[in-house]
Amino acid sequence: MTAAAGEKKVLLTGATGYIGGRLLHMFEERGMMVRCLARRPEFLRHRAGPKTEVIGGDVLEADSLESALQGIDTAYYLIHSMGSAGGFEENDRRGAENFAEAAADAGIKRIVYLGGLGEPGALSHHLASRQEVGEILRCSGVPTIEFRASIIIGSGSLSFEMIRALTERLPLMTTPRWVLQKAQPIGIEDVLDYLIQACEIELKESRIFEIGGPERATYADIIREYASLRGLRRWIIPVPVLTPRLSGLWLGLVTPLYARIGRKLVDSLRNETVVRNPDALEVFPIRPKNLRVSLERALHNEDHRFALTRWSDAFSSKGEEIKAGAMKFGNRLIDSRSYDVNVKPHAAFEPIMCIGGDRGWYAADWLWRIRGFLDLLAGGVGIRRGRRDSRDLIPGDTVDFWRVEACDPPRLLRLAAEMKVPGRAWLQFEVEPVPHGSRIRQTALFDPVGLAGLLYWYSLYPVHQLVFRGMLRGIVKEAQKQRLKE
Repeated sequence: MTAAAGEKKVLLTGATGYIGGRLLHMFEERGMMVRCLARRPEFLRHRAGPKTEVIGGDVLEADSLESALQGIDTAYYLIHSMGSAGGFEENDRRGAENFAEAAADAGIKRIVYLGGLGEPGALSHHLASRQEVGEILRCSGVPTIEFRASIIIGSGSLSFEMIRALTERLPLMTTPRWVLQKAQPIGIEDVLDYLIQACEIELKESRIFEIGGPERATYADIIREYASLRGLRRWIIPVPVLTPRLSGLWLGLVTPLYARIGRKLVDSLRNETVVRNPDALEVFPIRPKNLRVSLERALHNEDHRFALTRWSDAFSSKGEEIKAGAMKFGNRLIDSRSYDVNVKPHAAFEPIMCIGGDRGWYAADWLWRIRGFLDLLAGGVGIRRGRRDSRDLIPGDTVDFWRVEACDPPRLLRLAAEMKVPGRAWLQFEVEPVPHGSRIRQTALFDPVGLAGLLYWYSLYPVHQLVFRGMLRGIVKEAQKQRLKE
């Protein structure tokens, strides 16, 4: 890795993790010279930019760290072993000791570390280990900035996904007493701003900075705020008899967390995690957003990230047969299927541009009419709006009870549902060139609101399979007719 004279070089550990992955992209957007240390570099190389260096290494193997730290100005230590099956404390301790010694030997100018808030002497095993790691790094002789944070609010974060799953799935929650423990949540964007600026501020000695949003809140408060944003009503009844083990098993049943992670997370939640030293607000020009805004940003960023992601990337198609499957993206439920046709993309896209209205939906039109009639009874728009033009679509057009959200012929058509549903729904069509023609991808997506949304999706699953499969077959049939006209 080469850099212009005077340009800082950064080593990033944990780049495959939640914080590290986002931080890597921010470094790359700023044009910074970055080297990533990864145990499985082959998993990271395809995510990193062309100018980012990825090398293999493991903090538990001291010999692998020497070359990784050569020529580095600032090293980010974003590693912890919460998900390991064994005793994570020993792994955290040994990894930090190896890294601290190697950093000192390499002449690193600064270490940046993200740990956890909590008062020493009354910490869970998890938080005590996080703070022990910070102490080991500070004792290395290398000036170290240790950030301590409470709940991090961001799409995809462990805490946010747990809050989302609990709120969406359970109208009435009998919860462990830790939901009443005070915390000081902070948005992921603010955490990343702190981490970025940590390599820029003047620092002559190690410092601990406690970071958090402007308000203190319990998990119950966060659940209620999330429910308010989603238009849900939720009732919370704390039950004091649930132990961390039982709470972990409970979380494993109703959230995406598996029991081992759930137990460790719950163990840390029984501590009050609030900011007691406000020095971060004096040293850094960052004013963290409040809880509601952080939650809104998490949901918005998820929508943005989803819009930039190909919904059907997880699926592939070979040969002329339908490949279909179901998956989840955050809280969203997805049905995606594709088919290869021996026609050029513009011909494959032609029937997609004509969908709905008088042309119909290429399969089970009688079911679409019934759905439209039921929508009218529920106060919706039904399918009586039809289309503006039988062959042309632009963003904002209506297509029965859908509205065109994006249209980029012959590549993309995305429709947003305007019928009455307990959530939000989209229907997307993509066409891409393949060696012998085109691949048509059809994706239906549903963002359920609460238990009613989940019941709606799964109760109609057999009907959806009939409709979605038939619709793609109909589009393919029409596309193949275009070949005869070429």
